[in-house]
Amino acid sequence: MSYTGELKKAIRQLHGCEADHVETVSVTETFQGETVWQGDVEVFTIRGHPKANRAYAWAHETDKGKRYVAVLELPPVDSPQNAVRAAIVEEAKKKR
Repeated sequence: MSYTGELKKAIRQLHGCEADHVETVSVTETFQGETVWQGDVEVFTIRGHPKANRAYAWAHETDKGKRYVAVLELPPVDSPQNAVRAAIVEEAKKKR
């Protein structure tokens, strides 16, 4: 399965939506002058969600294997950059 196919599957599993790939956007997120995340975010149009029309998704390796992230375009998320920020904040909350 292709990378975008894997991400479509993740969007389906996480949010119950079908997805079509639109584009790839490179994102670099910094905090206090340090790069905290850098990579490509895949942008998808989605069908089957009552409020969101887009999703932003990517995967990365962890010590437990590959982790898929899929963030819906719902306020305040309105761009790939904001999707990465929202995922970072959510991950930080889980670690507390």
